[in-house]
Order: sequence, then structure tokens, then C-alpha cells
Amino acid sequence: MYWEEAGKSNTENTVKAAAAAARERGIKHIVIASNSGFSVEKLLTQDTQGISITVVTHHVGFRGPGEDEMPAEVRESLKQRGVQVYTGTHLLAGVDRGVRNQFGGVYPSEIIAQTLRMFGQGIKVAVEIAVMALDAGLIPYGEDIISIGGTSRGSDAAIIIRPAHANHFFDTIIHEIIAMPVNKK
Repeated sequence: MYWEEAGKSNTENTVKAAAAAARERGIKHIVIASNSGFSVEKLLTQDTQGISITVVTHHVGFRGPGEDEMPAEVRESLKQRGVQVYTGTHLLAGVDRGVRNQFGGVYPSEIIAQTLRMFGQGIKVAVEIAVMALDAGLIPYGEDIISIGGTSRGSDAAIIIRPAHANHFFDTIIHEIIAMPVNKK
């Protein structure tokens, strides 16, 4: 599926296509980026029976020092419905961004992120969160999963991916792009 523009307006169609692909291919795990809960709530309106859902949020402090973008009541509601929620350091930013902010320059993880953005921000996010969820032990190693990311807010990209752990990042395989915007910005 190709969306004309990037952004939140594609969320419902992106999660619908991702859930359908999971059912059609027998994929048992979906990882989705969601900070406020908006995107994952849209996913939960789809037929995801028998599919494990993991949400990856921005790290605490992304918007401001000590700030967690996902309200505690949203996090608790998701957990009560069996959704795993992971908040941790971003794979393709983390300490490299701290070094760049302090001293300037460009570092390997940021080069990887910029390269993935050639496919769009949502694809970059989908790759990043799949590896983060694997490293956190929230999805199984060696299995194809569906990962859903977006540009700014909402979801506009979905991929079938077999993530590798961060220490073997380049063993990650993107099998299929399910949805992405044609115009990236």
C-alpha cells in the first residue's frame, strides 16, 4: 500500500493492512510505535486475536527532561489488555546523539538512521523498534514479525522484518514493505 502523504491520517489504513498481513501469513507478533496510545488503540480495533502486540514508546526525556509521553493510565490500560509496553533508549540515537549534541559530528547510528529515512521516517522507526523489542526480550529471536512506524504522529509504514539483536544489527532482514508514504515529508 502506498499513501500519497506521510503522517497520522494513514494510521487506520496502515494498521488495517498490517493486521491483515499478519493473519494471512501467520505472523504472531506485531511491534508498533506509539507514544500517546493513539496508534496502538487503532491497531486494537483490528482482528489481532492470537497476535502478541508490543508497543515501543519514545524514551523518557524525549520531549523534555523527565517527561514520559505515554500517560500512566494509558500504559496501565494497555498492560491490562495484554499489550506489552516498552520504553527505553532509542537504538539509532542514544549516546551517539548525546555526543553529537555536545561535540558535533556524525556517528554510525545516525548514518544508519539517515539511510533508512530514504525509505521514510516510518520505515526507519519500524526497523528501530523491531530491534529494540527483540533486545528487550519482548519478541522471539529468529521469527518474522510485523513492525509499524510513523512520521511524527500516527502510523504510516509497516514492514515484515526478521530483526537481529543490536550487536548483530546488519543481520536484520526486511522481507516486505506492507505500507509506506510516497511523499516522505
